[in-house]
Amino acid sequence: MQRFVVISGCSGGGKSTLLTALQQHGYGVVAEPGLRVIQQAQESGSCALPWCDMDLFVEHIIALATTDLAAAKGSHDGIVFFDRGLIDALAAKQRLHPESQSLDDSQLSHCYDRCVFLTPPWPEIYEKNDDRQHSIEAATAEYEHLLQVYAQLGYHIHLLPKTSVQKRVDFVLHHLALTA
Repeated sequence: MQRFVVISGCSGGGKSTLLTALQQHGYGVVAEPGLRVIQQAQESGSCALPWCDMDLFVEHIIALATTDLAAAKGSHDGIVFFDRGLIDALAAKQRLHPESQSLDDSQLSHCYDRCVFLTPPWPEIYEKNDDRQHSIEAATAEYEHLLQVYAQLGYHIHLLPKTSVQKRVDFVLHHLALTA
């Protein structure tokens, strides 16, 4: 049985570190589409960067997240953890264009496991870098929007504690009724 579990939340909140640890425990992991789009754009000289053309960036993320989901359905058994995913990408588009239609919950409420994990803002570990050039305030606003979107879609949100990586791994596995 396949279970696609999203780990989302505040940028710079430790998602990638947690996912690396889960991968070391033998779980499948799908890397964050946004970071991959940034890396591809920087390598190719494309303007699909959030600080260059946000609409183009989001469209690339939606396409990549859609591809990731389809690829995982055909190739992974068991639990696969997604570092963000299609819902995050569509939520970003919704934030850019609030006048557009709301997210189609009939489609999005069933593409991932009902249990979703969100990293809350964690200013003590937040760092800007070449791939993350936005402020903690912008990251927090995105997080608050994601909380609303996942709740509206009927997902069961678990906020990851601000603690060690191993304790976060234990927290995730406990809530998924798995053992570490």
